[in-house]
Amino acid sequence: MTFQAYLDNIQTKTGKSPEDFIRLAAEKGFTKHADLLKWLKSEFELGHGHATAMTHYILQAGAPKVTKTDKIASHFTTSKAAWRPVYDSLLKTVTAFGADVKEAPTNSYISWVRDGSKFAIVQITTRRLDIGLKLPGHPAAGRMTESGAWNAMVTHRVQITTPEEIDAELITWLRQAYDQAG
Repeated sequence: MTFQAYLDNIQTKTGKSPEDFIRLAAEKGFTKHADLLKWLKSEFELGHGHATAMTHYILQAGAPKVTKTDKIASHFTTSKAAWRPVYDSLLKTVTAFGADVKEAPTNSYISWVRDGSKFAIVQITTRRLDIGLKLPGHPAAGRMTESGAWNAMVTHRVQITTPEEIDAELITWLRQAYDQAG
């Protein structure tokens, strides 16, 4: 369910728009996550997921909007900046797989999705790029290891410590993950 679907369902259930909830929360003086969550659950009988979504909306209402471009750029600050050209080059190769490849940044990593289905992630550290691949049923071997506790959103992980490690083998794995997502 999308975040917007949560908000729409809340409005249908309660008859109140997200802006109504912002106003009501301000009138009650609620500014903390726990207080908002408790209030939304008890007064409006929202389930935990819906109450959490509305709490997030209320708390983020006054925050400046961060663009997708800014969020992606935030992954390449200070000592991580050296990885930006490497990432951009790899992204150019991956977007050549099809026009449906999109970047979806989170606070921890950048997802690559195909028509809304995640097929890979890239996490940038000062020393390497961690490439996560969604390749269920594919055996882990050599430098492609099981993702394990690193990230449950993907099945495999490849650690890139030099740009030269972005080779035909890695591109093939990315292409396979892309194809499976379609």
